[in-house]
Amino acid sequence: MSANGSGLLVIERILRDRQSIWQQIVDERELGQLTTHMLASSAIALALYGAVLGAFHSVLMALTSAVKLPLLFLVTLAICLPTLYLFNLVFGARLSVRQALAMVMVAITVTAMLAVAFAPISLFFLITAPDYGFFKLLNVAILTLSALVGLRFLTGGMQVLNEHGLLAPAAAPAVPAAVPAEAEAVPVPAVPATAPAAVNGGAASTVVSAPLPAAAWDPGARVPFAVSRPTSPRPVRDGQRPASMTLLYIWILLFGFVGTQLAWTLRPFFGSPGQEFALFRSIEGNFYAEILKTIAGLF
Repeated sequence: MSANGSGLLVIERILRDRQSIWQQIVDERELGQLTTHMLASSAIALALYGAVLGAFHSVLMALTSAVKLPLLFLVTLAICLPTLYLFNLVFGARLSVRQALAMVMVAITVTAMLAVAFAPISLFFLITAPDYGFFKLLNVAILTLSALVGLRFLTGGMQVLNEHGLLAPAAAPAVPAAVPAEAEAVPVPAVPATAPAAVNGGAASTVVSAPLPAAAWDPGARVPFAVSRPTSPRPVRDGQRPASMTLLYIWILLFGFVGTQLAWTLRPFFGSPGQEFALFRSIEGNFYAEILKTIAGLF
Protein backbone atom coordinates (compact mmCIF):
# COMPACT_ATOMS: atom_id res chain seq x y z
CA MET A 1 0.00 0.00 0.00
CA SER A 2 1.29 3.46 -0.83
CA ALA A 3 1.89 6.12 1.76
CA ASN A 4 -1.47 7.64 1.07
CA GLY A 5 -3.47 4.50 0.57
CA SER A 6 -5.42 3.94 -2.63
CA GLY A 7 -9.11 3.79 -3.31
CA LEU A 8 -11.11 1.89 -0.74
CA LEU A 9 -7.92 0.88 1.08
CA VAL A 10 -7.59 4.38 2.51
CA ILE A 11 -10.12 3.44 5.20
CA GLU A 12 -7.81 0.64 6.36
CA ARG A 13 -5.02 3.16 6.80
CA ILE A 14 -7.32 5.54 8.69
CA LEU A 15 -8.39 2.80 11.09
CA ARG A 16 -5.03 1.07 11.51
CA ASP A 17 -2.56 3.94 11.28
CA ARG A 18 -4.51 7.10 12.04
CA GLN A 19 -1.47 8.80 13.58
CA SER A 20 0.23 8.86 10.19
CA ILE A 21 -2.93 10.43 8.73
CA TRP A 22 -2.88 13.17 11.36
CA GLN A 23 0.84 13.76 10.79
CA GLN A 24 0.32 13.99 7.04
CA ILE A 25 -2.38 16.59 7.57
CA VAL A 26 -0.17 18.52 10.00
CA ASP A 27 2.67 18.54 7.44
CA GLU A 28 0.25 19.34 4.55
CA ARG A 29 1.93 16.56 2.58
CA GLU A 30 0.08 15.34 -0.53
CA LEU A 31 -3.28 16.35 0.89
CA GLY A 32 -4.84 16.59 -2.56
CA GLN A 33 -4.19 12.92 -3.28
CA LEU A 34 -5.31 11.85 0.19
CA THR A 35 -8.54 13.89 -0.03
CA THR A 36 -9.29 12.49 -3.50
CA HIS A 37 -8.94 8.92 -2.25
CA MET A 38 -11.21 9.61 0.71
CA LEU A 39 -13.76 11.34 -1.52
CA ALA A 40 -13.87 8.41 -3.95
CA SER A 41 -14.11 5.73 -1.28
CA SER A 42 -16.80 7.54 0.72
CA ALA A 43 -18.87 8.26 -2.41
CA ILE A 44 -18.81 4.59 -3.45
CA ALA A 45 -19.67 3.39 0.07
CA LEU A 46 -22.54 5.86 0.46
CA ALA A 47 -23.87 4.95 -2.99
CA LEU A 48 -23.96 1.26 -2.05
CA TYR A 49 -25.73 1.99 1.20
CA GLY A 50 -28.15 4.37 -0.54
CA ALA A 51 -29.07 1.58 -2.98
CA VAL A 52 -29.99 -0.63 -0.02
CA LEU A 53 -32.23 2.12 1.38
CA GLY A 54 -34.07 2.66 -1.90
CA ALA A 55 -34.43 -1.07 -2.54
CA PHE A 56 -37.32 -1.09 -0.06
CA HIS A 57 -39.46 0.66 -2.69
CA SER A 58 -38.19 -0.20 -6.17
CA VAL A 59 -35.14 -0.54 -8.38
CA LEU A 60 -35.61 3.02 -9.63
CA MET A 61 -35.71 4.34 -6.05
CA ALA A 62 -32.55 2.34 -5.29
CA LEU A 63 -30.75 4.06 -8.16
CA THR A 64 -31.83 7.55 -7.13
CA SER A 65 -30.97 6.96 -3.47
CA ALA A 66 -27.53 5.74 -4.57
CA VAL A 67 -27.00 9.19 -6.08
CA LYS A 68 -28.73 11.29 -3.42
CA LEU A 69 -27.01 9.85 -0.32
CA PRO A 70 -23.45 10.78 -1.40
CA LEU A 71 -24.85 14.11 -2.59
CA LEU A 72 -26.34 14.69 0.86
CA PHE A 73 -22.97 14.40 2.62
CA LEU A 74 -21.00 16.37 0.04
CA VAL A 75 -23.46 19.27 -0.13
CA THR A 76 -23.58 19.42 3.68
CA LEU A 77 -19.77 19.56 3.66
CA ALA A 78 -19.79 22.36 1.08
CA ILE A 79 -22.26 24.37 3.18
CA CYS A 80 -20.51 23.92 6.54
CA LEU A 81 -16.80 23.83 5.67
CA PRO A 82 -16.45 27.63 5.22
CA THR A 83 -17.96 28.11 8.68
CA LEU A 84 -15.40 25.75 10.25
CA TYR A 85 -12.53 27.52 8.48
CA LEU A 86 -13.74 31.00 9.47
CA PHE A 87 -14.29 29.89 13.07
CA ASN A 88 -10.63 28.93 13.21
CA LEU A 89 -9.46 32.16 11.56
CA VAL A 90 -11.42 34.34 13.98
CA PHE A 91 -9.69 32.75 16.96
CA GLY A 92 -6.21 32.84 15.48
CA ALA A 93 -5.84 29.21 14.40
CA ARG A 94 -3.38 28.52 11.60
CA LEU A 95 -5.39 25.73 9.99
CA SER A 96 -5.48 25.94 6.19
CA VAL A 97 -8.52 25.18 4.01
CA ARG A 98 -6.87 21.99 2.73
CA GLN A 99 -6.20 20.79 6.27
CA ALA A 100 -9.76 21.53 7.37
CA LEU A 101 -11.16 19.74 4.30
CA ALA A 102 -8.96 16.70 4.91
CA MET A 103 -9.99 16.50 8.56
CA VAL A 104 -13.72 16.58 7.72
CA MET A 105 -13.23 14.08 4.89
CA VAL A 106 -11.69 11.65 7.39
CA ALA A 107 -14.90 11.86 9.42
CA ILE A 108 -17.11 11.40 6.34
CA THR A 109 -15.03 8.45 5.10
CA VAL A 110 -15.28 6.66 8.46
CA THR A 111 -19.03 7.35 8.55
CA ALA A 112 -19.54 6.02 5.02
CA MET A 113 -17.51 2.87 5.57
CA LEU A 114 -19.26 2.03 8.82
CA ALA A 115 -22.64 2.56 7.14
CA VAL A 116 -21.81 0.23 4.27
CA ALA A 117 -20.54 -2.31 6.82
CA PHE A 118 -24.08 -2.30 8.27
CA ALA A 119 -25.64 -2.72 4.79
CA PRO A 120 -25.92 -6.56 5.02
CA ILE A 121 -27.82 -6.20 8.32
CA SER A 122 -30.16 -3.62 6.79
CA LEU A 123 -30.67 -5.86 3.75
CA PHE A 124 -31.40 -8.84 6.01
CA PHE A 125 -34.25 -6.99 7.76
CA LEU A 126 -35.49 -5.72 4.41
CA ILE A 127 -35.94 -9.31 3.23
CA THR A 128 -37.16 -10.92 6.45
CA ALA A 129 -39.22 -8.10 8.03
CA PRO A 130 -40.26 -5.60 5.36
CA ASP A 131 -41.95 -3.14 7.70
CA TYR A 132 -41.55 0.45 6.46
CA GLY A 133 -41.53 2.16 9.86
CA PHE A 134 -39.08 -0.29 11.42
CA PHE A 135 -36.82 -0.27 8.36
CA LYS A 136 -36.68 3.53 8.35
CA LEU A 137 -35.84 3.79 12.06
CA LEU A 138 -33.24 1.02 11.78
CA ASN A 139 -31.35 2.84 9.07
CA VAL A 140 -31.64 6.22 10.76
CA ALA A 141 -30.06 4.59 13.83
CA ILE A 142 -27.30 3.06 11.69
CA LEU A 143 -26.48 6.39 10.06
CA THR A 144 -26.56 8.19 13.41
CA LEU A 145 -24.21 5.68 15.03
CA SER A 146 -21.85 5.80 12.04
CA ALA A 147 -21.85 9.60 12.08
CA LEU A 148 -21.05 9.71 15.80
CA VAL A 149 -18.03 7.46 15.28
CA GLY A 150 -16.89 9.55 12.31
CA LEU A 151 -17.19 12.77 14.32
CA ARG A 152 -15.19 11.13 17.10
CA PHE A 153 -12.36 10.74 14.59
CA LEU A 154 -12.75 14.42 13.70
CA THR A 155 -12.40 15.60 17.29
CA GLY A 156 -9.46 13.24 17.86
CA GLY A 157 -7.68 14.61 14.80
CA MET A 158 -8.35 18.20 15.84
CA GLN A 159 -6.82 17.47 19.24
CA VAL A 160 -3.66 16.26 17.49
CA LEU A 161 -3.58 19.48 15.45
CA ASN A 162 -4.03 21.40 18.68
CA GLU A 163 -1.01 19.62 20.18
CA HIS A 164 1.02 20.81 17.18
CA GLY A 165 -0.13 24.38 17.77
CA LEU A 166 -2.27 24.70 14.63
CA LEU A 167 -5.41 25.68 16.57
CA ALA A 168 -3.71 28.45 18.55
CA PRO A 169 -2.38 31.83 17.43
CA ALA A 170 1.27 31.96 16.42
CA ALA A 171 3.55 32.78 19.34
CA ALA A 172 4.76 36.36 19.42
CA PRO A 173 8.57 36.85 19.25
CA ALA A 174 10.21 37.14 22.64
CA VAL A 175 10.99 40.74 23.64
CA PRO A 176 13.66 41.23 26.29
CA ALA A 177 12.22 43.07 29.25
CA ALA A 178 13.86 44.58 32.30
CA VAL A 179 13.26 42.32 35.23
CA PRO A 180 14.39 42.74 38.80
CA ALA A 181 17.75 41.12 39.34
CA GLU A 182 17.66 38.16 41.64
CA ALA A 183 20.08 38.44 44.53
CA GLU A 184 22.33 35.51 45.05
CA ALA A 185 24.75 35.07 47.88
CA VAL A 186 28.27 34.31 46.70
CA PRO A 187 31.26 33.47 48.86
CA VAL A 188 33.95 36.16 49.42
CA PRO A 189 37.56 34.99 49.66
CA ALA A 190 39.48 35.64 52.85
CA VAL A 191 41.53 38.91 52.98
CA PRO A 192 43.84 40.38 55.63
CA ALA A 193 42.24 42.10 58.55
CA THR A 194 43.97 45.33 57.57
CA ALA A 195 44.60 46.85 54.18
CA PRO A 196 46.71 49.76 52.91
CA ALA A 197 44.74 52.98 52.97
CA ALA A 198 47.07 54.96 50.67
CA VAL A 199 49.80 54.20 48.17
CA ASN A 200 52.36 56.77 46.96
CA GLY A 201 54.46 56.04 43.90
CA GLY A 202 54.21 52.33 44.28
CA ALA A 203 55.50 52.39 47.88
CA ALA A 204 53.32 52.67 50.83
CA SER A 205 54.08 56.04 52.42
CA THR A 206 51.48 55.68 55.03
CA VAL A 207 49.84 52.55 56.06
CA VAL A 208 46.67 52.87 57.98
CA SER A 209 45.28 49.82 59.57
CA ALA A 210 41.67 50.22 58.63
CA PRO A 211 39.41 47.48 59.86
CA LEU A 212 37.30 45.88 57.14
CA PRO A 213 33.77 44.61 57.61
CA ALA A 214 33.48 41.37 59.43
CA ALA A 215 32.21 39.65 56.31
CA ALA A 216 35.43 40.54 54.50
CA TRP A 217 37.69 38.47 56.75
CA ASP A 218 35.27 35.64 57.31
CA PRO A 219 35.99 33.01 54.62
CA GLY A 220 32.58 31.41 55.12
CA ALA A 221 30.61 34.65 54.89
CA ARG A 222 28.27 35.19 51.90
CA VAL A 223 27.69 38.67 50.58
CA PRO A 224 24.65 39.50 48.47
CA PHE A 225 25.69 39.88 44.87
CA ALA A 226 23.30 40.80 42.06
CA VAL A 227 23.19 38.13 39.39
CA SER A 228 20.84 38.42 36.44
CA ARG A 229 19.01 35.25 35.57
CA PRO A 230 16.95 34.83 32.41
CA THR A 231 13.31 34.31 33.15
CA SER A 232 11.60 31.33 31.52
CA PRO A 233 8.16 31.72 29.91
CA ARG A 234 5.18 30.54 31.88
CA PRO A 235 4.31 27.01 30.81
CA VAL A 236 0.92 26.34 29.27
CA ARG A 237 -1.32 24.49 31.65
CA ASP A 238 -2.07 20.91 30.72
CA GLY A 239 -5.55 20.32 29.39
CA GLN A 240 -6.02 23.93 28.34
CA ARG A 241 -8.53 23.99 25.47
CA PRO A 242 -8.33 26.74 22.84
CA ALA A 243 -11.49 28.54 21.79
CA SER A 244 -11.30 26.90 18.36
CA MET A 245 -11.73 23.44 19.96
CA THR A 246 -14.84 24.64 21.78
CA LEU A 247 -16.21 26.04 18.53
CA LEU A 248 -15.54 22.69 16.86
CA TYR A 249 -18.26 21.08 18.99
CA ILE A 250 -20.62 23.91 18.07
CA TRP A 251 -19.77 23.34 14.41
CA ILE A 252 -20.51 19.61 14.78
CA LEU A 253 -24.02 20.46 16.02
CA LEU A 254 -24.42 22.86 13.10
CA PHE A 255 -23.25 20.16 10.69
CA GLY A 256 -25.83 17.76 12.13
CA PHE A 257 -28.71 20.22 11.84
CA VAL A 258 -27.80 21.18 8.27
CA GLY A 259 -27.41 17.52 7.29
CA THR A 260 -30.74 16.40 8.70
CA GLN A 261 -32.61 19.33 7.14
CA LEU A 262 -30.95 18.68 3.79
CA ALA A 263 -31.86 14.99 4.05
CA TRP A 264 -35.47 16.03 4.61
CA THR A 265 -35.26 18.29 1.54
CA LEU A 266 -33.79 15.55 -0.69
CA ARG A 267 -36.23 12.85 0.41
CA PRO A 268 -37.41 10.24 -0.36
CA PHE A 269 -34.54 7.86 0.25
CA PHE A 270 -36.63 4.87 1.32
CA GLY A 271 -39.83 5.42 -0.60
CA SER A 272 -43.12 4.85 1.14
CA PRO A 273 -44.71 1.64 -0.18
CA GLY A 274 -48.09 3.34 -0.47
CA GLN A 275 -46.85 6.04 -2.86
CA GLU A 276 -45.55 5.98 -6.39
CA PHE A 277 -41.97 6.81 -7.26
CA ALA A 278 -41.04 10.49 -7.01
CA LEU A 279 -37.63 12.08 -7.29
CA PHE A 280 -38.46 14.64 -4.56
CA ARG A 281 -41.33 15.23 -2.17
CA SER A 282 -42.91 18.54 -1.30
CA ILE A 283 -41.18 20.30 1.60
CA GLU A 284 -43.49 20.09 4.60
CA GLY A 285 -42.87 19.43 8.28
CA ASN A 286 -39.34 18.57 9.38
CA PHE A 287 -37.08 15.59 9.94
CA TYR A 288 -37.46 15.41 13.71
CA ALA A 289 -41.26 15.55 13.65
CA GLU A 290 -41.30 12.74 11.09
CA ILE A 291 -39.02 10.54 13.25
CA LEU A 292 -41.22 11.09 16.32
CA LYS A 293 -44.31 10.28 14.24
CA THR A 294 -42.69 7.07 12.98
CA ILE A 295 -41.72 6.00 16.52
CA ALA A 296 -45.26 6.61 17.73
CA GLY A 297 -46.61 4.54 14.85
CA LEU A 298 -44.66 1.48 15.99
CA PHE A 299 -46.51 1.29 19.34
